[in-house]
Amino acid sequence: MKAVSSRSAVRVLTLFCALLLTGCAATRENTRDEVPAMHTMDEFRDQHLAEVADPWETFNRSMYRFNYYFDKNVFLPVVSGYEFITPIFVQERISGIYNNLSEVRNFTNSLFQLKGAESVKTLGRFVTNSTIGLGGMFDPATSFGLQRRTEDFGQTLGYWGVDSGPYLVLPVFGPSSLRDTGGLAVDSAINYGIYTAVAPFENTGNSGAISVGIKTGEAIDTRHQQPFRYYESGYPFEYYMVRFLYHEKRKMDSGLPLAEAVSTQNQSGKQ
Repeated sequence: MKAVSSRSAVRVLTLFCALLLTGCAATRENTRDEVPAMHTMDEFRDQHLAEVADPWETFNRSMYRFNYYFDKNVFLPVVSGYEFITPIFVQERISGIYNNLSEVRNFTNSLFQLKGAESVKTLGRFVTNSTIGLGGMFDPATSFGLQRRTEDFGQTLGYWGVDSGPYLVLPVFGPSSLRDTGGLAVDSAINYGIYTAVAPFENTGNSGAISVGIKTGEAIDTRHQQPFRYYESGYPFEYYMVRFLYHEKRKMDSGLPLAEAVSTQNQSGKQ
């Protein structure tokens, strides 16, 4: 009976997503049927934006185009459907819950970086918002002076001096690097381990379907909170701009901008 219930729940979830896709495809207008022209390095003259190692550029450009089509035809229609049927107040509460759950990742990586004060603040945020904030639906921790600090294992590796490595565009996830891709895998494994150990829905008989629903909701909410849209910058060299901005942001996020700056200067001196 449990297996039947689980399969039924999965079917309902799949049908819900299909209805969102069907409904939004009919309502969302997008006159850009083709990928806008992506100019190549041969035409590029802004060397400042070109200072990012990208030996896999051909693959990365293919993934960039794939992500554009996936975003346009699948992800954004689902997100639009979610935004259409869900009141803004409810959207904010859902985002708060997922943001609160991500404090577990922030906390573990603060510990890995030996940031004692940040670890205490992050733990305080999680406890405060999980209790007073009703599971994260509200954010009283910020009003108490406990500001959110985003951490991940890619930043942890950067903090300990691991170079970012070549630029890498991941399918669906988007801009990344070799280091950050490894960090994403480690964070996912840690989250899975914690979730498996806690097993909050083990006795419901539908733990598998609930887990799928939670991860699907998380993906939709993450894209909902991300304002970036492919090829809407109006910049003819958007690929290079996104690559550069991602690289610079991760340099600052790593917590070792000085080490990165020294490395960059050394490389410039060799040219």
